[in-house]
Amino acid sequence: MSISRRNFTIGLGALGLAACQGGGSAATFASRSEGALPADLMPQSNAGYDAWVASFKARAAGQGISPATLRQGFAGAGYLPGVVKRDRNQTEFSRTLEDYLAIAASEERITKGRAAFARHRAVLSQIEARYGVPAEVVTAVWGLESFYGERRGNVPVVSATSTLAYDGRRGAFFEKQLIAALKILERGDVSAQGLTGSWAGAMGHTQFIPTSYQAFAVDFNGDGRRDIWSDDPSDSLASTAAYLAKSGWKSGEKWGGEMGTAAASSATPVKILQPDAGGPRFAVFRNFNAIKRYNNSDNYAIGVGHLSDRIAGGGPIQARFGPDKYGMTIDDRKALQEKLTARGFDTGGTDGVIGPNSRKAIAAYQQSVGLPATGDPSRALLQRL
Repeated sequence: MSISRRNFTIGLGALGLAACQGGGSAATFASRSEGALPADLMPQSNAGYDAWVASFKARAAGQGISPATLRQGFAGAGYLPGVVKRDRNQTEFSRTLEDYLAIAASEERITKGRAAFARHRAVLSQIEARYGVPAEVVTAVWGLESFYGERRGNVPVVSATSTLAYDGRRGAFFEKQLIAALKILERGDVSAQGLTGSWAGAMGHTQFIPTSYQAFAVDFNGDGRRDIWSDDPSDSLASTAAYLAKSGWKSGEKWGGEMGTAAASSATPVKILQPDAGGPRFAVFRNFNAIKRYNNSDNYAIGVGHLSDRIAGGGPIQARFGPDKYGMTIDDRKALQEKLTARGFDTGGTDGVIGPNSRKAIAAYQQSVGLPATGDPSRALLQRL
């Protein structure tokens, strides 16, 4: 199987999307701004892992990894039980587009995106001129993947990928990522200490997995290294543009747009999408599919497209989303979160996304007043508060 970001979407975007979920999020992620890693993401003794590493080193040497790189890469590396726990505890769920956009195109993410766009306008313009991908689209990917570099992850990639390769659930995939990570070290693009990322091994400002890094990363600032980890995002942003360009991005064409807008009629759509029944409809063009090569999700591609439009000064989506399965609008859900928090049942934010934090608060309130602790929102509950 060809391995790319397209078939490795687990965890990608999670660092950035978890940043502002407020009431919707239960996940917490280590980042460069969040200090020390939790205990379960620190190396722990594991004899089986040690034996696996010994056998892996022989295989890696057979693929051209030098003894010096192996010593450097595995110095201080070890088994991370928290990586296995996070991998196995992932739940499959379908988030509505309304909830997704409440997070992906929140006012905070738009405001920070416009500031990042302005701050890096010169280099973004140069990247757009070279690769043909609009600066605001590259900025939007950056915003979804790592919240504009604020949440790049600080888990050692060699430890993370070797743990997952040893664990075996997707062993072949992660062994390939581990080999690619060691080749990054061998090339000298980053030090062993700097080779960090998410718990699943996605790296840098725009969360490249090691094999995608090998295929698409570029040295845009000309310092001799393809440095996607640096506080300077130039190489990361250019690498993302290179990825999209090689994935079929057509210069001068939009990603799509909401039906009824000028953007939606600016080209011939490849399809019309209505992700939420009764909600907004979108005409999408060929560049929509290029975004999906980055993350194979319609919601993600709409999120990148819409966030890019907002960063560039565009307005919010015009059509209304209908009530959710509980009969509640997003305004109802925000009001519920506000009232629960005011009563001392903290939902962790008021974004209108009913995630684990909000459900925990609802259940605690229900229990406190003698109701069945279902954790489900309802208009009756809102009226009771």
